[in-house]
Amino acid sequence: MRPTVQTFFDSATNTATHLVWDPASLDAAVIDPVLDYEPKSATLGHASADALLAAIADKGLQLRYILETHAHADHLTAGDWLRARTGARLVIGAHITQVQGVFAPVFEADDVPLDGSDFDVLMGEGDTLPLGELTIAMIHTPGHTPACVTYLIGDAAFVGDTLFMPDYGTARADFPGGDARTLHRSIRRILALPGATRIFVGHDYLPEGRKDFRFETSVADERLHNIHVHDGIGEDDLVAMRQARDATLAAPTLILPSLQVNIRAGKLPAPSPRGGVFLKIPVRMA
Repeated sequence: MRPTVQTFFDSATNTATHLVWDPASLDAAVIDPVLDYEPKSATLGHASADALLAAIADKGLQLRYILETHAHADHLTAGDWLRARTGARLVIGAHITQVQGVFAPVFEADDVPLDGSDFDVLMGEGDTLPLGELTIAMIHTPGHTPACVTYLIGDAAFVGDTLFMPDYGTARADFPGGDARTLHRSIRRILALPGATRIFVGHDYLPEGRKDFRFETSVADERLHNIHVHDGIGEDDLVAMRQARDATLAAPTLILPSLQVNIRAGKLPAPSPRGGVFLKIPVRMA
């Protein structure tokens, strides 16, 4: 079956948020929503999430799930904000506990339960959820992070940061728990889906020579044209390329605020006795 998909693009973080619904029942899910964050003033906003809610209301949809493909390092999730306003269940892969176990100590976030219980649903490999007449299936696709997942809904695969448009390639694999060899194996699982499967990516960064943002491709197109993993490129080739390329990449601009919010399922740290809310910046000496 074929779900309907509408994509919302956050230009500040180059993030694609996907609203997907069953056209028969109008049951819907949101994948990787963005909470607006201006880092220079540490100001939070929810215009992006408001746009999602407006589209949901305009189309008469019932939001059932908020699906996170992983704990993002480049934007703050609006998952908890949307959950509080819609009652939708917040879903993530069960391996989020590994990521929480790594980053909660980094931020001395002792309030974070390390069992994933800040989320409503932890999906394991092969688990499914109903979406009207459609089914949400989860494929564990680690490599970018150990908790990355792909959601398969009808003929559409939502791959998060694992795979990008063919002319941009693949995700970095140098975050804690990331691994380029694991990434290659996860991508080959995605590319083993039927060729007509639609692939919706989590970011687009406008590679040189292209002027329009794109978020949808297909398994067949990726197998033919992806610059990093098209058919014929072996695992050792991808590993060598990724390791060399990743060594040149800076950390994402919002990695510190993003991770400490996202391991909390989008919730902010508890207010201080004086009512202030604070994010932490761990300082390392060069």
